[in-house]
Amino acid sequence: MHTATYPSLTDRAVLITGGATGIGASLVEHFAAQGSNVGFIDIDDAAAAALRDKLAGSRHAPAFVKADLTDLSATMQAIDALRVRCGPFRALLNNAANDQRHTIAATTPESWDAGIAVNLKHQFFIAQALIGDMRDAGGGSIVNFGSVSWMLKQGGMPVYTTAKSAVQGLTRSLARDLGPLNIRVNTIVPGWVMTERQVRLWLDDAGRADIARGQCINQPLLPEHIARMALFLAADDSSMCTAQNYVVDGGWT
Repeated sequence: MHTATYPSLTDRAVLITGGATGIGASLVEHFAAQGSNVGFIDIDDAAAAALRDKLAGSRHAPAFVKADLTDLSATMQAIDALRVRCGPFRALLNNAANDQRHTIAATTPESWDAGIAVNLKHQFFIAQALIGDMRDAGGGSIVNFGSVSWMLKQGGMPVYTTAKSAVQGLTRSLARDLGPLNIRVNTIVPGWVMTERQVRLWLDDAGRADIARGQCINQPLLPEHIARMALFLAADDSSMCTAQNYVVDGGWT
């Protein structure tokens, strides 16, 4: 398969959350392959180290800082440290999330707040922290990550689906406020992406049957399919795309 190269991404400082594994790791790899100056945040030291070793020969070896994104103070410190190493950020990929299954009955006020913190809250505050970088550079791109789960009326994780539906509202409100600064804000809405975690924890014969029935293209949806959309949205090629939801789900929704 021949895929696009985006010259505007060369040397561009890009911040990726949850970049050590899954979709996030694919984002780090794809932006590094474009010559971007990637900084990423995650809580998984070992996976982050392995990814950095793998990409050490890139034009810019990706920079990593460990932080729990639900701890906003630690997150802001991580951003400051990465900014020193990568420069002012022109693109943000708000990828990090946790789709742990949970029931209505088991949801408590504390678990509700924790679910919103890991799936929604940090997206706003990290975007807020990078506005100055992008404004001073003449513009930038924020890509928030949603999910088709709530569109499909998927049960078994009410806090996650609520948070992911709210991401699209966040995107549209930020896009309006930040448009005068030439900062674009969009949502990527992935389908059921076959990451190692998804396959290990939740993919079974019933799930494969759901995919076969639901997707128009009955092939595995992979992290690189999401990453390629992210490249386009971070690049200058999408300069008039904002306030939109880009669904990458093989045609399920």
